[in-house]
Amino acid sequence: MAILVNLDVVMAKRKMSLNALSEKTGITLANLSILKTNKAKALRFSTLNSICEALECQPSEILEHVSEDQFKKILNIF
Repeated sequence: MAILVNLDVVMAKRKMSLNALSEKTGITLANLSILKTNKAKALRFSTLNSICEALECQPSEILEHVSEDQFKKILNIF
């Protein structure tokens, strides 16, 4: 099983850029990019909290549990 990070979807709904999110949260663009592209191996609750506060959302809007097959299909990994 895999955890899918839907940060890009939530950001698009809120019409917020990566730069704006970085400024609001204090999280570097590099770290946000890693999350946005689903390349993160871990996520601190403090980071998730900052993102949720900035985007005015719930953690469940950002994180989704999917099967490995779904994860690979979504990310075009073969």
